[in-house]
Amino acid sequence: MPPMKTPESVDNVNGDQQQPQTGDQGQDQGKNQSGGYAGSYRPTVKDMQSDSVAELAEAWAKPEAANNYDAEVIMRVYQDELVKTGFSIPKLTLLEVSQYLEKYLWRHYEPGQSPTIHVLSIVLMVNEKFRSRVEAWGTFEESPEHFPAFFEEVLRLCLQDSEEVDLRMKRYLLLFMINCFQSLENALIRSECMRLVSLSTWHSLVSSAKREAEFKEYPQLLKFWKHLEKKFDAMDSTQQQKAVFERSWLSEMMKGFVRILETIEDDEQDKIAYCERFMEFLIDLEAQLPTRRYFNTLIEDHQIVAICKLSKLTSNKKVGTLFSQLLDILAFYTGFEINSHTGLALTKEEMTEIHAAKLTKLQRIAFSYFKDELIDLAMTNLRAIESRQSLTKHFDNLTQEQLVQLCQLLHIRTSKITDPSAEHLRQMLLELLLLQFEKRHSQIEQINALPLYPDENALFEDAAVKEEMYNADRPLALPKLNLQFLTLHDYLLRNFNLFRLESNYEIRQDIEDAVTRLGPRPGPTEGTTAFSGWSRVAAPISHFKMVELAKPNLGEDRLSLITADVTFNVRKYTDAIQAEWEAIREHDILFLLTIEAHDDIDESWDGKVSFRKHYGLKYVRGCEVVSVIGPNGRPFDYKKSDPQMIQDHRTGNTRTFRVALDANQHKIDQENTKKNGGADVYQTFNIVLRRKPQENNFKPVLETIRDLMQSDLMVPEWLHDVFLGYGNPNSAHYSQLQRQVREIDFRDTFLDLDHLKASFPGMTVKAKDGDESALSVPFVVKFPEAPDAAAAGSKKKKGGEKVAKKGKESKGQDEQAQDELIVNTYKTPNMGPYPEDIPNKNQVRFTPTQVEAIKAGTNPGLTLVVGPPGTGKTDVAVQIIANLYNNFPNQHTLLVTHSNQALNQLFEKIIALDVDERHLLRLGHGEEELNTELSFSKYGRVTSFLEKRVNLLAEVDRLALSLEIGGEHGSTCETAGYFNSYHVIPMWKEFERKINNKEESDRSVELVKELFPFKVYFSNAPTPLFEDCQTFEDAMEAALGCFRHLGKLFEQLEEVSAFELLRTSYDRANYLLTKEAKIIAMTCTHAALKRRELVNLGFKYDNIVMEEAAQILEVETFIPMLLQEPEDGVNRLKRVILIGDHNQLPPVVKNTAFQQYGNMEQSMFTRFVRLGVPTVELDAQGRARSDMADLYKWRYKSLGDLPNISERAEFKFANPGFVYDYQFVNVDNYKTRGETAPRPHFIQNLGEAEYVVAVYQYMRLLGYPAEKITILTTYNGQKDLIRDVLNQRCSWNPIFGRPARVTTVDKYQGQQNDYVLLSLVRTKAVGHVRDVRRLVVALSRARLGLYIFGRQKLFQNCHELEPAFKRLLQRPTKLQLKTGEMYPNTTRLIDGIREEGAAEAEAEAQEEEDAGKKKKGKKSKKGAKKDEAAAKEQEASVKAAESKEYEIESVDQIGEYVYGMMKEQQQFALQQQQAYLMSLQPLTENADTEMGESSNTAAGTEKSDKDMDVDQ
Repeated sequence: MPPMKTPESVDNVNGDQQQPQTGDQGQDQGKNQSGGYAGSYRPTVKDMQSDSVAELAEAWAKPEAANNYDAEVIMRVYQDELVKTGFSIPKLTLLEVSQYLEKYLWRHYEPGQSPTIHVLSIVLMVNEKFRSRVEAWGTFEESPEHFPAFFEEVLRLCLQDSEEVDLRMKRYLLLFMINCFQSLENALIRSECMRLVSLSTWHSLVSSAKREAEFKEYPQLLKFWKHLEKKFDAMDSTQQQKAVFERSWLSEMMKGFVRILETIEDDEQDKIAYCERFMEFLIDLEAQLPTRRYFNTLIEDHQIVAICKLSKLTSNKKVGTLFSQLLDILAFYTGFEINSHTGLALTKEEMTEIHAAKLTKLQRIAFSYFKDELIDLAMTNLRAIESRQSLTKHFDNLTQEQLVQLCQLLHIRTSKITDPSAEHLRQMLLELLLLQFEKRHSQIEQINALPLYPDENALFEDAAVKEEMYNADRPLALPKLNLQFLTLHDYLLRNFNLFRLESNYEIRQDIEDAVTRLGPRPGPTEGTTAFSGWSRVAAPISHFKMVELAKPNLGEDRLSLITADVTFNVRKYTDAIQAEWEAIREHDILFLLTIEAHDDIDESWDGKVSFRKHYGLKYVRGCEVVSVIGPNGRPFDYKKSDPQMIQDHRTGNTRTFRVALDANQHKIDQENTKKNGGADVYQTFNIVLRRKPQENNFKPVLETIRDLMQSDLMVPEWLHDVFLGYGNPNSAHYSQLQRQVREIDFRDTFLDLDHLKASFPGMTVKAKDGDESALSVPFVVKFPEAPDAAAAGSKKKKGGEKVAKKGKESKGQDEQAQDELIVNTYKTPNMGPYPEDIPNKNQVRFTPTQVEAIKAGTNPGLTLVVGPPGTGKTDVAVQIIANLYNNFPNQHTLLVTHSNQALNQLFEKIIALDVDERHLLRLGHGEEELNTELSFSKYGRVTSFLEKRVNLLAEVDRLALSLEIGGEHGSTCETAGYFNSYHVIPMWKEFERKINNKEESDRSVELVKELFPFKVYFSNAPTPLFEDCQTFEDAMEAALGCFRHLGKLFEQLEEVSAFELLRTSYDRANYLLTKEAKIIAMTCTHAALKRRELVNLGFKYDNIVMEEAAQILEVETFIPMLLQEPEDGVNRLKRVILIGDHNQLPPVVKNTAFQQYGNMEQSMFTRFVRLGVPTVELDAQGRARSDMADLYKWRYKSLGDLPNISERAEFKFANPGFVYDYQFVNVDNYKTRGETAPRPHFIQNLGEAEYVVAVYQYMRLLGYPAEKITILTTYNGQKDLIRDVLNQRCSWNPIFGRPARVTTVDKYQGQQNDYVLLSLVRTKAVGHVRDVRRLVVALSRARLGLYIFGRQKLFQNCHELEPAFKRLLQRPTKLQLKTGEMYPNTTRLIDGIREEGAAEAEAEAQEEEDAGKKKKGKKSKKGAKKDEAAAKEQEASVKAAESKEYEIESVDQIGEYVYGMMKEQQQFALQQQQAYLMSLQPLTENADTEMGESSNTAAGTEKSDKDMDVDQ
């Protein structure tokens, strides 16, 4: 696939997750500039109620109506609503939303009886579901037996020419087939599709000679062919007809395509659109190995690429650009570097050999049959005849007849596929020969020649901006990321192109925003540009100077280094903005712009002309910062330079960056300047632009992908096939691998024996020594051998029956039953007398599913853990890491997450377990946010090691002093090592010798105390060493613990010793990374940025644990797996553990074309789930109240609750001041308005914003802590509006303050809070909340209270949201408040708990009655509990009687209510203040009087003294 140059990209429109938002004006919403509807169109409530489809939908809207089939309804819908409107997207969307397919079309489909229009209607609805990105195939599972007949009808319609099936409808049918072949993970679809691309299709090859040649090369295919022929012969005539139709279908489709292609004249859009869609279909078949295997030979035989290359459409630059781009992709895949039959990737050398063999065959034929005409070709070297030019020169010597003869000898078809009697023209024959024998261009060389920075053409080509949003009406010249990839090279190439284009799209958006804000205008002198506005990210350049143009490296034709100085003025910026410019560091990316303003620029841009033309944006060039230049003209560092120089630099008005320009781009620019003339591009720049650092990492990521494409990639052999999407999806699971770990030391995973037993339901726990009572934590569990592994092992043995018999006899002695766990235990060794010697232990009682995930992660192989919200994904990940650390101490584990926040959460939990801090390392930014006093960054760890060294050496000196051994033993790590070897270890051995020489009867605690040599050193232990020792064994264990403590001390010194030899911080940090660290944590972005550096350092790791895996782009998941070089051609990676939730939001992709057409939003985690890779789905949540979790539990297989949900008090009691713990609050128009859009796609709803802030104020007045409240919304516009309202109402007032977060749902994924206020914003169309993944995230962020504000009549009718809103709308949609309660003082139970409590009380009463037969004086515990429960119930009833329920009708009412509460609290505060002040004066007077009286009294009595004390 050629590098993508000018794809059709589309504008991003949404908030954070970048799903497209809908517009505002009825059916005009989503319209793009060409008048078509964008792919994000969603019908508004008005649309659904007013459109004529609504009337027709009554036929299937109600269950009783849907059961009554009327063919006339389908006819009316098809003819009146679809055909007459040109199959408009709004009509199709309305039908899809009304569940036309589910409730009517498929339910009443009858094979062989339903009319053609019925079949076509189903096809259109399936296509619409794919366009809307909703599940499409589930409907067909209701009657799967009908699908084969329906599919066959579709196939026949694809080949049909009739009034009903015109060219446009054929395009829709073809799109349906594309959707089918993109859904091969579905067994129902796969079984039908794969018959169309089977070996039987070779019946359509030009001749049997072509087929025989393939069979000769691959004999196994001949066996399969004969098998298929026998199977065909055994069929009856009807089955044979169907088989013949299926095996010839692709051939007939290609013939029909060629007929249409050959008849295109000028601008026949229907024909062009069909041909473009057919090219997409062919590309999809070629780009997946299962469909490519036999199809590649067929498409080569049918000469589609050559026919398309010579077509009129390809040469028509006006209307054929997209077709030509698609043709390039098809040509790339037809000749891709893979053996289509074996699936093996072909190396560069193998491709060269294959091409050489083809040329050699051509030379032989030329010498044998065309000696006179092609003697030069036959006798020359191969390199001289591999180019198109040289081959054309030789073939021109042949006549038409000779060309035909040559093609026949080469088994190349010489007649047209549409008319076998018509012979190809000379031009076609030549093209066929050239395609066969010309050398394929190297993709690596092309990519190496590409600039990694986009220029103005890549950013602003018309094809890239002609549509605001992708509407799925035409295909795009983009690669697709689906289930399977041909090779690793193919995988990387597709990702490289998509990532590059997505980066270009984001850069273009930033440039457009900055240029618009700068306001370019023609300058005072001709040819100059002035700027009337300003931008915080872009500044006019005051001076630009080229600094260095280094000579090319040997063998290269481009300059090796190009640097320049860019100077600009920052005087007009605030200190905050200047600080942002000063934050730019080495390797940051800047962009240099040339803007030449013209007179028409004063007019606002209306989109009729390109943005670039309107604003005079002439050039865009990227560059990388090499250094900051100081006032003295030399490189300068804000951290290391002289303080006075830093002060001088900051007080100056100018800033200068030295930047490195792209050598490839410079070469292209110089060639263009020589060819076309004009000014030097690099002397015209007048704007420098920066981007946010976190969004500006595209260059190193692209460099990393490019490096990977040119290296010998070695994905672990056990993962290779699954990674590419082939073979058995279970093959990488630990149960299928021979390296399965049968015996695992679970350390502190289990809290007790009962926990162990409960964690393996259905398994019998058997003590290894037979004594189950002796089992205690920690447990070492031996698992039975996997049945597959056992079977594989038995196959290798000779005399299988005898072996089996023998095994059966000795089963009780040697074998382990499949339902049996053999458990052993051991005593945790005493590590020393100090508190830091006691290991941290896990306190989480893991569920059986969590334990299965931990077990799978501890074993080698691929582990996928699906973690619904609140199910303890992080705890599972941490325990897996801890178990790997302790079970495999020599292995290194790489921990990767998507965000710094998630990485820090993981790291903090790892620190709390039994993992030595010196083996932990955190790379990248964000380490400073760790909630710990220790520093785990590279240089922080180095500092820690050096500090540790000083402390350890001081301990060595103290030890020597305690032993009365003179000398400088603690001066260095080396001397400390000698001290250990020559003094400490001999002393311990002498101690052991003396103990062992004593008779057992003489061995006692006192003896150990007396002989122990280090008792003086350990005299500072918190408790005396042998105080708790009752036996000699206990005393020896305590002594051994002390020796282990000393051993660890000297072990640490040995590890630190390298830091004495390495003098620079850089060397020390790298040593720490490659040698000392056992658990290394980083974000996926950091992995991509630093891969080259890590590989060069020799970084090695054995395991990778990836959290938030469903939120990470495919390629960003792949790169962390390849941060090391193979060892002896083998990747040392043993475990890949991916933890995530594909039911929540996917990776962020801003461009809807790349997101939807290219499927770039699909993570590797999601792809593996689609492929059927085994997963462990955690099935118990401990975050939210049970009834709140019910709002999203339906998205998961069997999500229950952890015990803490029913045990902890916070989940039992109601939210003070609210009747319900969750509620959907309907918000009507506020001041006659619902949603608004101050600017395109910036959607706001003032009514909801006011309502949400008022409820927040209400909660704060009741005493809810601000840090426990989060406000979420689904759009950036609403987020900003809510923040504005908060600033006006709350921020200035300490009573209210600001909530913990105000952000979008997308940004809050992975986080939680006790109480969440959620604004859905939309009132005209559902918008991107229709994506159920976003809904799941929105509903699962709250723990104790969730209050959703939205438009009821809009969301209740959305099919995708129905399960959640059905539960929400069971409660009143007007906010229900409970008066008379304050946070946190409430004893009111939530409804479910109250009912449950009553049932429990009744059961306990019955038990008490049964127990009455026992002794009367003995009171049962259950009776006491009953009394206590009754008392609480009575107390709750009293308080409930004091409080009242209050219903809020509108936004204004909640505002008035909150205002009334504020006034009441203010009045109460004033009354309290007055009462306090009034109480002070009488108190003072009384005290004075009493003091006076007491002074006149002699010695008072004790009573008067006490009274005095009381009064005072």
